[in-house]
Amino acid sequence: MENDIFNLTTEQLKKIADTLKLRIDEGFQKDGEEIRCLPTYIIPKDKIDREKVLVLDLGGTNFRANVVDFSGSEPVVHPGIKKDLRFIMNAPEGYNYIDLYQKMAELISSLNLDGVKSIGYCFSYPCESTPDGDAYLLYWTKGVTIKNLEKIEGKETPLVGKSLMDYLNKNVNSADFKNIKVINDTVASLFAGLTDKKSQAHIGLIVGTGTNMALLFPANKLPKISPKYKKEALIPINLESGNFYPPYLTIIDDKIDKYSGSSGSQRFEKAISGMYLGRLLEFVFSCDEMEANFDAEKLTRIMSYPDMYKHKYVKASHAVYERSAKLVAASLAGLIFKMAEANPEITDVRLAAEGSLFWSKDQKGDRNVKFTPYKDKVLEELYLILKEANMEKIIVHVEEISHANLIGSGIAALSDTIESVI
Repeated sequence: MENDIFNLTTEQLKKIADTLKLRIDEGFQKDGEEIRCLPTYIIPKDKIDREKVLVLDLGGTNFRANVVDFSGSEPVVHPGIKKDLRFIMNAPEGYNYIDLYQKMAELISSLNLDGVKSIGYCFSYPCESTPDGDAYLLYWTKGVTIKNLEKIEGKETPLVGKSLMDYLNKNVNSADFKNIKVINDTVASLFAGLTDKKSQAHIGLIVGTGTNMALLFPANKLPKISPKYKKEALIPINLESGNFYPPYLTIIDDKIDKYSGSSGSQRFEKAISGMYLGRLLEFVFSCDEMEANFDAEKLTRIMSYPDMYKHKYVKASHAVYERSAKLVAASLAGLIFKMAEANPEITDVRLAAEGSLFWSKDQKGDRNVKFTPYKDKVLEELYLILKEANMEKIIVHVEEISHANLIGSGIAALSDTIESVI
């Protein structure tokens, strides 16, 4: 039962893709839908200014800070700092965003900020972007519950970027920042992928602790903002696709959701992301004693070293892992359906993918592969779905981009806002 329950046919995956496409349509029409489709009002520059940028990356488990230098032909990411911030997922009562800023400032103080005036802030949580390139936090995900930064109607709420920049200017020696741009990690990956000039369309994808997708779309074809923006400027759209509620979820998924502390939200993320894959296995074998903090890395270890684990664990691990890849393939197909609807001539799509789960593979190495690497399984299933939809002509290119979040956030910091372009 624990293996077959996670199996999905190509026909079912096509149905999931079609459903996602419909949810994207709804999110393009108005705010507050299941798929948020959040515009980011930053137009990525083709030619980046020759200067240094402080880039910050606050994700699900780590905080990174680096200086990125764009003065040469290729961006150079200088050695920076990386800190495990998983403690914020279990922050004590009363822990607020100023406490978080203090931790960030302590780390940033160790960097050489000479001549750095701009900040690119990769903030990996659902936000409402503002036309000046800043953002309001809509709600925390990934188990984070820090106080007083979420947007509440009728209450004055701090901007994610400006509040941090002001704090750093007051509390970090030599800091003199003049500009900050806030983007989602998925949009940062999307920006980094734009270095490939040959492709006709681009997708940013995250499959790690959480999951999300982003794309570039003409502002004048996005109904909920098109009355204001008439020209065909391509703007990034952060889908917040982790909140998608796909068909064919199982009773195990329902239990994960029920006991997650955020019941009813992020159903897609809870079915496929690294934070939840281990929990799926724990719920399948709820009467067994599993390892502490069981996550996707430990799940892939079971598949890499099958002789060290019970046979039932190995089979179920394969089933959970492969279903995750298939669901990601279906989500990509649904987004491609939407992109092809807007431009039927699309035949070449560049996928800029980030996340430890997406790039996971046999931990023994390539010489003795025991299971199909996640990326390969995603592409294999994606092409089957596209064939089912009579869209075989579309080719999807994917490669790992080193420091994608950092480079993409640096590009955002030096790019124009939509108000200055349109």
